[in-house]
Amino acid sequence: MWTGWWLWPLVVVCTADQFRDNALRLMQSTPVIDGHNDLPWQLLNKFNNQLQDPRANLTSLNGTHTNIPKLKAGFVGAQFWSAYTPCDTQNKDSVKRTLEQIDVIQRMCQLYPETFLCVTDSAGIRQAFREGKVASLVGVEGGHSIDSSLGVLRALYHLGMRYLTLTHSCNTPWADNWLVDTGKDEAQSQGLSSFGQSVVKEMNRLGVIIDLAHVSVATMEAALQLSKAPVVFSHSSAYSLCHHRRNVPDHVLQLVKQTGSLVMVNFYNDYVSCKAEANLSQVADHLDYIKKVAGAEAVGFGGDYDGVSSLPSGLEDVSKYPDLVAELLRRQWTEAEVRGALAENLLRVFEAVEQASDHTQPPGEEPIPLSQLEASCRTKYGYSGAPSLHLQPRAVLVSLVTLLLSLYLL
Repeated sequence: MWTGWWLWPLVVVCTADQFRDNALRLMQSTPVIDGHNDLPWQLLNKFNNQLQDPRANLTSLNGTHTNIPKLKAGFVGAQFWSAYTPCDTQNKDSVKRTLEQIDVIQRMCQLYPETFLCVTDSAGIRQAFREGKVASLVGVEGGHSIDSSLGVLRALYHLGMRYLTLTHSCNTPWADNWLVDTGKDEAQSQGLSSFGQSVVKEMNRLGVIIDLAHVSVATMEAALQLSKAPVVFSHSSAYSLCHHRRNVPDHVLQLVKQTGSLVMVNFYNDYVSCKAEANLSQVADHLDYIKKVAGAEAVGFGGDYDGVSSLPSGLEDVSKYPDLVAELLRRQWTEAEVRGALAENLLRVFEAVEQASDHTQPPGEEPIPLSQLEASCRTKYGYSGAPSLHLQPRAVLVSLVTLLLSLYLL
């Protein structure tokens, strides 16, 4: 009975190799689409976005989770690069900072055309897959980046933005962030204000994916109910497995299922294990759980690489995706389910957003009320009540007669 005991370690090793071999085979034809990577923020912090600095060479970049060799080893076929600017830029230079981060993403494509292909639609992602390049898309992380302006929202769309995270870790004048659910911030909009609803509708009209990572539960619910297209959580995990308010609770996962939306699982230890340490298996637990509650079509990857301070053992950088895929295969995910999580679920959502868009419809024009904006650093053009700017001819005549009469009486 025990004569072959020494063979068991070999069987285990061979089986592990088989799962990884199958993962590599799948990823050659269906590479991963990752929902959120903060490499552009690292390029700003380390090099002030000077890509021609020899230290910023993406083929040999050190001290980051992401560089070109790691992307290739990880079979990353498409990446939403985060155009992120912190909350302390709100009501200051958030739009300028956002433009600079979009610019650095576009310059990555220009400087490394053999690796990156900047695209703006689902067809572009498929083209990059065929060419063996990393489809590079712009995700703007935080509604403060539009400075409460539908005009800025449209301008960022024309510059390539294809998702907008409605908030970062701060309220905007029109949407509440996740810190509201912790009690650290007060709710201002009870989810979405009237203008926030206009933002969601304009994103639907344009074909911009609505991203609900970082928002409050009330904002999640409001956006999921209002949007005419599926939404994404570009880098969030399951609240039931880790009680962190950045994660998605079960009743919202049910709304995700009902709307055909997508949760792209975050790898940050604090959101995976709610502890300082985590491991690859625990990330797979989140993927399993979301699949169980919301369906296999609702699962994706949103690693948050280069935007977090700690990562699970086994997922230390972007080269490690094949090991996570091997773990899913080990857990008896079907090949179709794995291909969905890798890319097809995001492509389905993106295509649905594109189909729901309608550029023949007139754009939203009603501005946010001036009273909802902080005025310390703002001009008021367009909001001014100065009579000389707004009086119609009849009103001008009445004012002139009144003035002449008052002079006569003097």
